[in-house]
Amino acid sequence: MRFVRFSACLAGFLSAFSATAATPSGTYSNIVIHAIPTPDSSSEEITLGLDGDLWFGESGANNIGQLIPSGSITEHAVPTPNSDPSGITLGPDGAIWFCEWTGNKIGRITTAGVITEFSIPTANSEPNGITAGPDGALWFVEEQASVSQIGRITTSGSFTEYPVPTPNSRPYWITAGPDGALWFTEYTVNKIGRITTSGAITEYLVPTVNPVLNWITAGPDGALWFAENGGNKIGRITTAGAVAEYPVPTPGGGPLAITTGPDGALWFTEQYSGKIGRITTSGLITEFLVAAGSRPIGMAPGPDHALWFVLEDSNAIGSAPACALGLSASFAGDTLTTSFDLGVAQPAVWITGAGGTSLLKQSIPPVAPPRAFSTSFGSFPHKDNVTVTSTLSTSLGQILCSEWTSVSTE
Repeated sequence: MRFVRFSACLAGFLSAFSATAATPSGTYSNIVIHAIPTPDSSSEEITLGLDGDLWFGESGANNIGQLIPSGSITEHAVPTPNSDPSGITLGPDGAIWFCEWTGNKIGRITTAGVITEFSIPTANSEPNGITAGPDGALWFVEEQASVSQIGRITTSGSFTEYPVPTPNSRPYWITAGPDGALWFTEYTVNKIGRITTSGAITEYLVPTVNPVLNWITAGPDGALWFAENGGNKIGRITTAGAVAEYPVPTPGGGPLAITTGPDGALWFTEQYSGKIGRITTSGLITEFLVAAGSRPIGMAPGPDHALWFVLEDSNAIGSAPACALGLSASFAGDTLTTSFDLGVAQPAVWITGAGGTSLLKQSIPPVAPPRAFSTSFGSFPHKDNVTVTSTLSTSLGQILCSEWTSVSTE
């Protein structure tokens, strides 16, 4: 059998292959689940702290959860009863800051668990998403339709509020952009907003009507990426306002949270399909099933080459390695061609086989951002339909992720 030769250096052979993009037909990710101690906690959002722990809001239990990556969870009660803690982020002061959706407050919790609360000037504003700004303050959205404002709070607790130009737009999520401004989604209208640190707001239309815009994040490519929960798409907007949209393969998946992963791709949750997804900056999407009915909600990168996410209906926190292959395959003449959009945030052993035939086994360094390429294997035997499988594992043999697809070799 005539196969291509692989060098010991990944970069050397990746650059020799042509760029491709395709969707795999089967996937597996080594997902680990950690149960939240309080039943029915209705946890939603999650963020990484400077201490290396994952912090999350328990809106139903009125707690802030703290999870160390080994799996131990501590819960801290929010002083205001029934405050509904939701959006959460790392602040510029090293503390964790969070929104109290019903309590109408912004909260701050130290890594020692000490909580301080600050009342928002506008009543019943329903604060939701929150992020650290480039000016050393925290910026948040006031989602109540009749309010529809962007809020700013200093680390000492001083507030400023800015009305969004479009009435009743319900700003939902906010993130710091690469241009020194803050970018936010507008839930009830198809617009993305941009606000400078001086309060000047510009709005940009999203092509899809009624997209139900949710999370937004700064991507590794200098653009902003966002989730269209109703439109079932992942969107991208440049800092000049140009929008591109990518349909999620699973119908009705309901993308909700989106974040940049440690592998240089974007990762997102699918609220209704029980899946998490990866999208490369070229637009190739790979999906991994967590569990049917698990409702993945918030997501954040962790300190361990993984993505961490909240499973609302399962009352748990999950983690998945930042790992995907973007595998597809084709056959022509006597040549089997496998195509990839491979990314992994840690060193791995890469194994590919087809129809019981081993095609390659290669130790590779981290591949970030993902790389698109194809490999060809000549004189491949005709075996009717064969399954092509590609796997990335640790050096100890633990599978990180695996993908497979069928191809006819007749």
